[in-house]
Formats: sequence, C-alpha cells, structure tokens
Amino acid sequence: MSTTTIPIEDNQYGYNPSEAAGIVFIALFGISTSTPFLHISQATYYKMWWLFPTACLCGVGELAGWSGRLWSSFNPDLSNPYMIQITTTIISPTPLIAVNFILLSRIVERLGAQYSFVSARWYTTVFLCCDIVALVVQGAGGGLAASADTRSGTQRGANIMLAGIVFQFVAIIVYTTCAVEFLRRYTHDLPARGQTSLGARKTPLTPHLRSMIGALAFSTLVLLIRSVYRIIELSGGWSGSVILTQKWFLAFDGAMITLAIYTMNIFHPGRLLPPVSESELDEAAMKRPGSRGSSEASMLA
Repeated sequence: MSTTTIPIEDNQYGYNPSEAAGIVFIALFGISTSTPFLHISQATYYKMWWLFPTACLCGVGELAGWSGRLWSSFNPDLSNPYMIQITTTIISPTPLIAVNFILLSRIVERLGAQYSFVSARWYTTVFLCCDIVALVVQGAGGGLAASADTRSGTQRGANIMLAGIVFQFVAIIVYTTCAVEFLRRYTHDLPARGQTSLGARKTPLTPHLRSMIGALAFSTLVLLIRSVYRIIELSGGWSGSVILTQKWFLAFDGAMITLAIYTMNIFHPGRLLPPVSESELDEAAMKRPGSRGSSEASMLA
C-alpha cells in the first residue's frame, strides 16, 4: 500500500500519523485482549464474565481506533478513518474505567464495609451508572461528529464528547477520594458508620490484596492522566495545538491506556481477588489479631 503525503496545512490531523505507532499499538492491544492467557482467556478461565463488556470491550475498541490511525497513515486526507480513530479512542477507555469501579466495591466488601461511608453495592451501582452516562454522552458526541457535514457540526460533536469526558473525570475524582478515605479508615481502624471495631469484620491485608490495591491505584492514576489530556485536547477544538501534536497523543492517550489494560493483565483480579464465601470472610476476621474471635480463642487456649 502506498502512502499519501499531503501538505500539513491541508491535513485534518495536523501531521501525518505514524505508521510504526499504529502497528505497535495494534499489536499491543491485540496481545492484551485476544491472545492466550490474556483478557479474553483470563476472563474465561476465572469465569469473570463481567470482564467481557469492560476490559475486553476496551481492547476491541482500541484495536478499531488504532486501525483507523494506521489506515490514516497511508491516506491522511480520508475522513472516515479519522473519525473512526477519534471517536473510538475517546470512548473505548470508558469500559476499562468500569473495571476499577467494580474492583473497589469488591475490595471494600473484602476488607470491611464498616470502613466505608457507603456500602460496597452502592460503589458498583453509583459509579457504574456514572460510567454508563459518560459512555452514552461520549457516544452521542462521537456519532454527531462523525455524521456532521460541516466543521461547526463536528465541533458540536466534539463539545458533547468533552462534556462526557469531564463528567467521567469528576466521577473518577470522587471514586478516588472514596477509595483513599476507605483505606485510611481501614488502616487506622476507624469505622465510618458508627460501628466499633470490636467484633466488626476486618480481614487482613494479604499480599494478594495489597498487590490488587496497588494495581488499582496505578491504573486509576494513568486513566486520570489520560482524562486530563483529553479534556485539554478537546477544549482547544479541532485546530488546537494539543490535538495537532502527535507525540502528546501517543504519550498521554495510547501509552496510558496500554499501561492501564496491561496492569489488569498482570495483576488480574481472578488471581488476586477471587470470589470468597461469607464463611471464609468470617474465618479470616476471626483470625485477625485483636478481633473478638481471636481474643476468645486465645483465652480458651
């Protein structure tokens, strides 16, 4: 396939998209999503079916977006691949963010819901609803931008996508604040809802749980960085300096999403946070030093 080079001032990207970058990111997202022992296989192996419409869907969307950019590297003047890449790379990380929301609720449930101001179920319900709203708004904006016949129409679509990203960013900030506050209360044994620590279920922070929390924190951080970049990018419009600079997109979008999706491959919740029964949670709490059960066991001994 021959590459078409057109003057930068006539190029909708403001640069000629890198063919090498397109190939690299397609390979990376393809490996993370569909090769053996990674997201699709991991979700199947651990029977975590909720990872299909979240992490796996993100990987598929990123593959579509980077395929559009690779197509554009050969024909940068075509509008279809341009709109494919910009809409899918904006929308696709949203399902991956949902993974973080779900994992926080499971960590809260595992370590002790009494240290959270809201129940574990509410974390899933509220933040997933926010994620769905953000996805719908971004999707509507992307659809409008892709179908618009005028520059003003595509700009309206971009503004709607920007609103969805800002809403999503606020949700991530609130989620992060709740997570930090929960971990602070857990660490210092400060129940949040009027309960005393005596007799309350608090499981030990095992190495697996510690690794899962660390992975969740890192994933949230890089997704926040990516959200800030996208807000700045779309705020400047289609002719802004940020959206017209390829290196910023590669570093703050492509690389950040790659780090987030591979973090969940390496620190997979199926291995580090498998489902446990109520009896197993109670048994772990009884063994915790300082718990009522532990003290009674010591007295009986």
